[in-house]
Amino acid sequence: MRRRWIAAVLAGTMALSLLTGCGAGQTAKSEVVKLDPNNPVSLTIWHYYNGAQQAAFDQLVQEFNASVGKEKGIYVEGYSQGSVSDLEKAVSDSVAEKVGAQSLPDVFSTYADTAYAVQQQGKLADLNQYFTADELAEYVDAYIQEGHFYDDEALYLFPVAKSTEVMMLNATDWKTFADDTGSSTEELKTVEGIAEVAQRYYEWTDGLTPDVPDDGKAFYGRDSISNYFIIGMKQMGVDIFDVTDGSVTIHPEKELIRRLWENYYVPYVKGYFTSMGKFRSDDVKTGEIIAYTGSTSSAMYFPDEVVLDTGSKPIDYQVLPAPVMEGGEYYNVQQGAGMAVTKSDAVHEYAACEFLKWFTASENNLRFVCESAYFPVRKDANTVEALDKIVKDQEMNISSKTYDCLTSILNDFDSIKFYTTKCFSNGYAARKLLDYNLSDQAVADKAAIDEAVAAGTPRAEAVVPYVTEEAFDTWYEDFCQALEGAAFS
Repeated sequence: MRRRWIAAVLAGTMALSLLTGCGAGQTAKSEVVKLDPNNPVSLTIWHYYNGAQQAAFDQLVQEFNASVGKEKGIYVEGYSQGSVSDLEKAVSDSVAEKVGAQSLPDVFSTYADTAYAVQQQGKLADLNQYFTADELAEYVDAYIQEGHFYDDEALYLFPVAKSTEVMMLNATDWKTFADDTGSSTEELKTVEGIAEVAQRYYEWTDGLTPDVPDDGKAFYGRDSISNYFIIGMKQMGVDIFDVTDGSVTIHPEKELIRRLWENYYVPYVKGYFTSMGKFRSDDVKTGEIIAYTGSTSSAMYFPDEVVLDTGSKPIDYQVLPAPVMEGGEYYNVQQGAGMAVTKSDAVHEYAACEFLKWFTASENNLRFVCESAYFPVRKDANTVEALDKIVKDQEMNISSKTYDCLTSILNDFDSIKFYTTKCFSNGYAARKLLDYNLSDQAVADKAAIDEAVAAGTPRAEAVVPYVTEEAFDTWYEDFCQALEGAAFS
């Protein structure tokens, strides 16, 4: 009798753990959920893909519905919400239950800050319930870690495609400049080296028209200033946002921030850097700059020609590594939206995870990233060999810019350290502050300097008040106060 009683208790305990537990292996819901192919569950996915990315995504969705989805009883419908900001607004309106807003979809593309805010409202499913530890181990560790918002095992954001930063160079105009000045792309490996080359380029272009003073051209631009701050600080050994279990401590170390100021703001107001269009690839197209640091996904938008008032000319390109702070540790930014699953019921959550598993399987994921210049998320897919195989087997027409950009990272993928900040309540606002505080100041001060030059003041003289110790101290104090306000408001 005693043995039968113990066996019954153990059996009951095991059954209870299957229904409620979350362990290292497959958990309850994914084991007990049963789908009916004759009565398929419908899933709605919101995303921000457009153009070739949307076409690639839609094609994969159709293939899923006709194969695995049909077999298991899952039907997926994807809807583009427009831009990333349009999607974020649609999601936030749904969470806030605003009048006229649609209900949250079953799955939606999202960056970590938005997903964190939705999760704080209790509206995201914990995906660990539907993946085994072995399954998650097949994905790049840093990508999975980004989806853990707290110091626990819960997984709220799943990686589907990632990107990082590279430097894109107008190789045609660079060659003319380099041949005349002896400049080398080796100098472009550091942030400080770029500033030095940019000054040389400004002076060289100014010298091409000796009868017109102070008309040198900018050399360089940067797409994301928040990445410049976050990665630059990390390369110098500091997390500007130090987050533990959702609680943030800010570390705007003055001497390190000064280095960032000296290597972006100072060359900007002197005319060595600029930002004119919406993206820096736009500025390359109009001949405003010949180099920029931006997302790998921007490679597909790098122009084939420069369009000037006097006509257009074809240009070639070169993909270079994103620069590092001199003497710093090499880190690459980790970015790109993942997908979150709305908290609903076991059937819909399980079905959503089955689609995510299929979509991120190596072959399917590689097909998608070839059209988007993003990177696949599984470890076995992040190799040049895997990329070449899918391009050959599927007879894919991948653009040379996308291919060169992807392989520039994949060749060294295992040795690259990827970094992104952890989520905290006002993370989005704090990042936006980094994006615009220094850059807006640089744009405004450069305009004031240009106005003084137009009135007859030599540029070297007009710049002086903006690059002093006092000028930095004033900006720095305002910056720290604004950053505190954004992070803790």
